[in-house]
Amino acid sequence: MAALKLVCALVLCMLVVEPIATTTITCGDVTSKVAGCLSYLQNGGNVPKACCDGIRSLNNMARTTPDRQTVCGCLQAAAKAVKIKGNLAETLPAKCSVNIPYKISTSTNCKNVK
Repeated sequence: MAALKLVCALVLCMLVVEPIATTTITCGDVTSKVAGCLSYLQNGGNVPKACCDGIRSLNNMARTTPDRQTVCGCLQAAAKAVKIKGNLAETLPAKCSVNIPYKISTSTNCKNVK
């Protein structure tokens, strides 16, 4: 009987904790995080600290494959909507010392991002 109570308590805890642990990243989240990068992406020059902070924060938020795929797609949509200079988006991870496991590019197949 005690074992059954323990199992029930564990299941209840999982039900309560799971919804809190699963958050979904939206394109709005992505846009707000990379907003500080816009001047760099359009004009070049020095990467603003706010841009690197946003890239770092976004990378930390994207912990799962679906999150990374969402971020990838949102970045592509934003890049297509706003005129950016050349391949400056691809340089952001290196310039901000952030390890992003895919190339930030409109040519990246986001479905293949892991």
